[in-house]
Amino acid sequence: MISTIRNAWKIDELRKKILFTLFALLIFRLGCAVPVPFVNSDALSSYLAGQSGTIFSLLNAMSGDAFAQATVFALSIQPYINSSIIIELLCIAIPALERLKTDGGEEGRKKIAAITRYATVAIAILQGFGYFTLIRSWGLINYHGVPAWLVGVIVVMAFTAGSAFVMWLGEQITEFGIGNGISIILFGGIVSRVPSMIMAMINGVQTWAGVKNGTLTAEIWQTRNPNTYATVEEAQAGLNKAAMHPGFIPLFIIGMLLLVIFIVFITNAERRIPVQYAKRVVGRKMYGGQSTHLPMKVNMSGVMPIIFAQAIASLPATIAAFFGVTNKSEGFGGAFMRVFDASGVVYAVVYFLLILGFSYFYSSIQFNPVEVANNLKKNGGFVPGFRPGKPTADFIHKVLNKITLFGALYLSVIAILPIVTGNIIGIQSLAIGGTSIIIVVGVALETVKAMEAQMLMRHYKGFLE
Repeated sequence: MISTIRNAWKIDELRKKILFTLFALLIFRLGCAVPVPFVNSDALSSYLAGQSGTIFSLLNAMSGDAFAQATVFALSIQPYINSSIIIELLCIAIPALERLKTDGGEEGRKKIAAITRYATVAIAILQGFGYFTLIRSWGLINYHGVPAWLVGVIVVMAFTAGSAFVMWLGEQITEFGIGNGISIILFGGIVSRVPSMIMAMINGVQTWAGVKNGTLTAEIWQTRNPNTYATVEEAQAGLNKAAMHPGFIPLFIIGMLLLVIFIVFITNAERRIPVQYAKRVVGRKMYGGQSTHLPMKVNMSGVMPIIFAQAIASLPATIAAFFGVTNKSEGFGGAFMRVFDASGVVYAVVYFLLILGFSYFYSSIQFNPVEVANNLKKNGGFVPGFRPGKPTADFIHKVLNKITLFGALYLSVIAILPIVTGNIIGIQSLAIGGTSIIIVVGVALETVKAMEAQMLMRHYKGFLE
């Protein structure tokens, strides 16, 4: 990867593309620091810090902490991602959109892209209004004598404009930069949280040293965090969780490196089904007769099952957050929240099962064995040992179920690994989770492949020389 970037930097045109991409990321990060007016961002950040396990923690991770700060880019690229998923599903459900996508050519793709942009703005308005309503219900809006309706319009429009600008910025990166712009922006938002993760580890080691030296007690910890711990017992439990033994740091680094290697291996892994094409004579030329293969990715659905599963698994905590119920509340609500705590066993099991289910669902949408078998039959291709048509479709479906199971187990293990690691180390707020690692590694591999393709195109001399 480093050699690819170094070689790409030597090419003038690619160097300009890389610089444009870095400049666009700089603009994105600057926008993540511009606060929206009338919002008490400091109080909001401290409040959302205690909302782990909700959908807000996922949105905050994807936006690079901009969501917790209520900045202009708080919604980040999420409305565009949601819009793309909705339009993709509608293209399957609505025949007119499917024909526009498959048979419309370049003009059809432009119309689908325009529909996606309009849907992005609509979703951004809805999400911005919902976020403003939530902030207002928490009493974190400073009106400064401005009418409430005008404050609402300004805040919602600021969120919407920021999301639309990020969408435009991603499209500019795709056109004039390197790689997929939307993926690059997600990559930048996630990587920007690495310094906070490092600081969390440093603070954990310092806390452990203070406990060991006797300079930090539960009473002192309660005094430092009066709004978090009501009793000394709660402060002691929180102190034990915050403290981190220094020996965990090298283990954590080694584990992260091994995890990245494993993700790279699975991302590039594929099951190749052999395909043979029959010979046929057209005029005086003979076509076909060659052997090839049908590649099927082990992790065909990417990171989408984790995102869907996390959104569903965090639904109880998200609904409870709207009513002000936490795991420290009394009664049924507090007990329910303690059962579905993001670091608990029940949440991990539900999360695991949801990822398995969504992996099969998303694979069935992306890959149609009947359509693949029909295309092979039309082009004179067949899988050795299986008759064209339904037997081939059944065989491909069987292979798809097997590799989907392996890919789903891989995603499930990666997703719940931060929960297990957080319970062992004691730090639940690690900035880089399983979802984030998969996205970061996937985007890095995709961008390097894009660079290699650009360099290969420029070094290719042609068959005439």
